[in-house]
Amino acid sequence: MPAPTLRSLLCLAALPLLLSACGEPADTHPDKPVTQRRAAFNTILKAFEPMGMMLRDKRYDADAFLQSAEKLEAAKEGPWRHFTADSNYPPTKATDKVWSESAKFEEERQAFLAATSRLLEAARSKDEAKATAAYEATHNTCRSCHKTFKK
Repeated sequence: MPAPTLRSLLCLAALPLLLSACGEPADTHPDKPVTQRRAAFNTILKAFEPMGMMLRDKRYDADAFLQSAEKLEAAKEGPWRHFTADSNYPPTKATDKVWSESAKFEEERQAFLAATSRLLEAARSKDEAKATAAYEATHNTCRSCHKTFKK
């Protein structure tokens, strides 16, 4: 195998720099609503994901599930106030329908909020079957909303 040339080494060294320029655009809005709502959705996900893993892995721990449900309940209102009229710009992953179909978006939001409350109730019962059903119902509200309102 031939030794690498100086040119190929320089190209290889420049590759990470070039790839970093291909990232998504920065949130340049003064209040950074896209960044704010993404962070809020990540907080929701960090509460929700452990419950799903626990149920999928058949390792239900009622107390840990309840803790996650309580975290989810505390975080559930976080993202919504950041869907302002002036926040439909890159790097958003929201579709234009968030704003053009605002009544439908609000229905989806309300369904999620209600489902998370029912999930907390089920978690408090410490009944695995109830927790599983409530988790799936909550997960379905996420899927439904993402289907229409997320790129």
